Amino acid sequence: MYGQFVAGKTYRLRISNVGLQNSLNFRIQNHKMKLVEVEGTHTLQTTYSSLDVHVGQSYSVLFTADQPGQDYYIVVSSRFTNPVLTTTGTLHYSNSAGSVSGPPPGGPTIQIDWSLNQARSIRTNLTASGPRPNPQGSYHYGMINTTRTIILANSAGQVNGKQRYGINSVSYVQPDTPMKLADFFKISGVFKENSISDRPTGGGLYLDTSVLTVDYRSFVEIVFQNDEDIMQSWHLDGYQFFVVGMDGGQWTKSSKAQYNLRDGVARSTIQVYPKSWSAIYVPLDNVGMWNLRTEFWARQYLGQQFYLRVFTTSTSLRDEYPIPKNALLCGRASGRRTRPL
Repeated sequence: MYGQFVAGKTYRLRISNVGLQNSLNFRIQNHKMKLVEVEGTHTLQTTYSSLDVHVGQSYSVLFTADQPGQDYYIVVSSRFTNPVLTTTGTLHYSNSAGSVSGPPPGGPTIQIDWSLNQARSIRTNLTASGPRPNPQGSYHYGMINTTRTIILANSAGQVNGKQRYGINSVSYVQPDTPMKLADFFKISGVFKENSISDRPTGGGLYLDTSVLTVDYRSFVEIVFQNDEDIMQSWHLDGYQFFVVGMDGGQWTKSSKAQYNLRDGVARSTIQVYPKSWSAIYVPLDNVGMWNLRTEFWARQYLGQQFYLRVFTTSTSLRDEYPIPKNALLCGRASGRRTRPL
């Protein structure tokens, strides 16, 4: 990366981790970064000297070219890895009098507490997006009672002599027909409702096309429990959710006492630190079959995912549009007829 910047001006950077496995730390030599946005959410404008960006996450930061005119390192290094992998770019002032010199600035390497505390400091700016007498408008996620708690634990193991990964003891297997088509046409044999438990079972891994059915318009709590020594990152299609808590060790009901029920950030991907847990609140307002998966792509491919079936008996177009009549149908849905859109 090589950019030319004018002294005294402020710039916005969009930082995304589109990697397959590792969390990253981003920093600019001798410059501070002011966080202003996370995945569409305005944040408290906290200033950082470096920023951890986990797999699948995006941040917007502001920085001012307020240093003496020369070139500076832009550094990205892996987090929680041995060895630490580092790459650099150059921030070039338009009036630069010299190139970068010396070693790139060092950053955090394996300090989980440092990263955890930084993650907790990322919160929603309740006064952004115009004046309003009632912060968050009329929507206060912390004042809504959750109707269900789902606890998801990741694990690894052997199934039929091959390495697999799973959630709550189930390692996902792709069916021969897309899940949404099977659900829409009520095709039996593609998947079973609730073929994955909403709690860790403690049993060994087994193969299944895992689907968990939840009620449309319910408000659920999902806890990601990571008992392994690796960093995890989870994504839920079709939704943004509120990050309410994260900590080390085992999640229990008493962990709710430390939840942020006021200004937790809304996002679509959440990190879970080694031997730790993270909790989110999700308003299930989008009918459909939604993939919930690890962003550790080797694990995702080998079974660490499942489908959240947000279901209603209603057939109203207000709740869900039908499949378009020109949709391409495959698998056991081939030759079926869709309703006209």
